[in-house]
Amino acid sequence: MKFCEMPYSRPDVDAMIAHCNELTEKFAAAQSAQEQIEIFTLLEKDKLELFDMESIVYIRNSVDMNDEFYAAEREYLDNNLPKMSEAYNKFNKAMLESKFIDELKKEFGEHMFNCLEMEQRSFSPAIIDLMAKDAELCTRYQTILASAQIEFDGKVLNTSQLGAYRYNSDRALRKAAMEAEGKYFEQYKEELDEIYDKLVKIRTEIAHTLGFENFVEYSYVSKKRSYTAKDVANFRKQVKEVMVPKNIEYKKMQAERIGVGENFMFYDDAFAYPDGSPLPKYDRPELVRRAHQMYTELAPETKELFDTMVEKELFDLDAKPGKRPGGYCATMYGKGLPFIFANFNGTQGDVDVLTHEAGHALASFTACKEVKYFALQDCGAESAETHSMSMEFLTTPWHHLFFGEDTAKYQESHTKGASFFIPYGVIGDYFQELVYTHPEWTPAERDKCWLDLESQFRPYLDYSEVPFNARGATWQKLAHIYVIPFYYIEYSLAQTLSLQFFAMFLENPENAWAKYMEFLRYGGTMGFEETIKACGLVSPFEEGSIEKICAPIYKWLDEKFGK
Repeated sequence: MKFCEMPYSRPDVDAMIAHCNELTEKFAAAQSAQEQIEIFTLLEKDKLELFDMESIVYIRNSVDMNDEFYAAEREYLDNNLPKMSEAYNKFNKAMLESKFIDELKKEFGEHMFNCLEMEQRSFSPAIIDLMAKDAELCTRYQTILASAQIEFDGKVLNTSQLGAYRYNSDRALRKAAMEAEGKYFEQYKEELDEIYDKLVKIRTEIAHTLGFENFVEYSYVSKKRSYTAKDVANFRKQVKEVMVPKNIEYKKMQAERIGVGENFMFYDDAFAYPDGSPLPKYDRPELVRRAHQMYTELAPETKELFDTMVEKELFDLDAKPGKRPGGYCATMYGKGLPFIFANFNGTQGDVDVLTHEAGHALASFTACKEVKYFALQDCGAESAETHSMSMEFLTTPWHHLFFGEDTAKYQESHTKGASFFIPYGVIGDYFQELVYTHPEWTPAERDKCWLDLESQFRPYLDYSEVPFNARGATWQKLAHIYVIPFYYIEYSLAQTLSLQFFAMFLENPENAWAKYMEFLRYGGTMGFEETIKACGLVSPFEEGSIEKICAPIYKWLDEKFGK
């Protein structure tokens, strides 16, 4: 069955809550661990059905946010799914209080119970209404992004299509495109500031209601992190000491190459080559066909995945009016099927999507087949982003299929791009840490904070010529900061792991793929640090780890592309 043919029916949330409560009572009264495991399995079946309906709504609403039916269904789920949390929380509490807990831990593993304990700490019925208000505000923000119809260069473009101009060889056109984008966001300045201000206050109230000092402390628990803010601070310190100086060196080389010298502006950042940035040579259908060839040749696991996705049309890749910006991979776990969503705009990002999101897709596709329980299939965000970012590097032998004579350019810009991204991801996380420890800040103070962090971690960028960016509002374009708070450091940590996999690939491609599949097959059975240790990788939290991880990558870049 193709995705477009998959049926949707609105979940009866009240009936599901009643059934969950019934199962909770039966679980508590069960006379054996086996009986409790069977009851757990029944609840998982309900969860899978709900999750699939939620995924279908999310995907179809993203594809066309003007579709009134799926907009209404999204609103219904936003308002009602938080109610499920209370019922699930009661069931989880019963699991933690089971007199057969030792036997249950043998079946499900210690990690799951550690996560259940953190869920107990990060939820209360008292926050349900706050969660619903949070979801409504996030949808309001996403609607502003998706509604962008910007007149530029004789066309009407959304933000994804406008982003393609960052790679244009005409510097004046690059600047004009960023000015047009900035003007679009400026017209919503008051509303964007209002939405975020309300989100900060709601999230702070959630944290205080649950007894946390602030939303930062709450987030580390709610995201079930095994590492601490202190660990992240150490990682951040190493990134600043090791990567930022090297990135400044690379950006000076880029500025000289494109002929702007010391007048390097932020709209020059993506333009790395005077004869044109590396662009894919084909349209969307041909790119997909070539991706199919790549994954057929890469490994049996990727062949099976892509065969399935092509057969069932589990893609929506073209940018179009009313479509949500960005890209993602969503999974219908009940069906064992991933879906890749993107906004192709003719840039190298189109190829990045076909590798990055395919990494997510392979992970969930594999977990659905190999991990017995739904609760253990979905891993933490750090591991998930390691799956996707590493796939971008492990497909290196096939980059020529997309870029032809520009393959070397792409490999240089892609690898350096990973080095540039890690400090950028650090900014996204650090910014939120500072905002949520200062919930009283005004919009102007938040903007000032963003500019200060940019000056520390990306000091080579000059935003002065475009008012929206010059005042420090660039962060308002980043949906994660509004919609998925604190989902940012995961990207930087994962990118660091992906560089380890690339270093392994440069030494022995077969070994790198085997190690990658080992990492991937753990699914959600272990936490991020446990998985790193099990696979014999270097933890990015270790002192000196960033220097150790980056040294072979910088050596490869300097030898292959010059210093």
